[in-house]
Amino acid sequence: MAFSKKNTAVPNYSKINDPLSSAQVEQFRSCGFVVLDLGLNEDQLQSIIDKVEPLYPEDRLQNPTAPARVQDAWKQVEEVRELAISPTVLGALEQLFGRAALPFQTLNFPIGTRQRTHSDTVHFDSRPSGFMAGVWVALENIDLDNGPLQYYPGSQTLPVYTMQDFGLEPGYENYPVYETHIHELVEADGLAPEYGCIERGQALIWHSNLLHGGAAQRDLSRSRHSQVTHYYFEGCEYFTPLLSTPDGAAGRKPFWIPAHADFILPEAHPVNKLKSRLRRLAKRVGLG
Repeated sequence: MAFSKKNTAVPNYSKINDPLSSAQVEQFRSCGFVVLDLGLNEDQLQSIIDKVEPLYPEDRLQNPTAPARVQDAWKQVEEVRELAISPTVLGALEQLFGRAALPFQTLNFPIGTRQRTHSDTVHFDSRPSGFMAGVWVALENIDLDNGPLQYYPGSQTLPVYTMQDFGLEPGYENYPVYETHIHELVEADGLAPEYGCIERGQALIWHSNLLHGGAAQRDLSRSRHSQVTHYYFEGCEYFTPLLSTPDGAAGRKPFWIPAHADFILPEAHPVNKLKSRLRRLAKRVGLG
């Protein structure tokens, strides 16, 4: 496989060494996920909620139950960036994977995603394989009524399924069919889901091949503010299996989230104003 050159400009992150107990490490090995408390205070968590809220699509005000998210809010909200480079999270990931963790993407959500079951490996993989992880942080208490994460313990040990395994051509247009095949696999194997009912300030770390999605939101009057950060690991090459073929990998050159706030652009910055105008235009023409 041919890869693009990896990004070698790795920031110098701070980390807490070995924040997980041996029991937590073993749980991750066997189940594919682990929950830990990040020790965040209420002001930090509420600040993320308050500052990200204006970044969600404008139609959220008309329909607060419609799924919404903001990608890479760390570029505008300092507290999002700080959470993404949490020394506790970075230390836990290095403890679990044996390599330095490199955050490259954030996603913020105001409510549950109701996303169909999938594996992150189809979106993000590496050589050597398996050096990618997701970390989901509850910005408020999450229970069965406000749309928790849904996952299948132990499913990280299943084969890494590609588009070709299901007879599909690479491309986002075929992704819904991939999700259908994953659903059928879960049904055929009789896999039983568990739910990420965690408290405000706790984080759930999952292996990239763990099958997961978003559970239904029973109470539509409630919010479910959360932040997901995706991490690769140092010393790997990175690619997108969803867009790859057996003859060629769709390489990635991630932009690592900075260790310092120098890159943060204020909301009034011309770049962010242009992005907002483009989002509104895309919605008007039916592309958003």
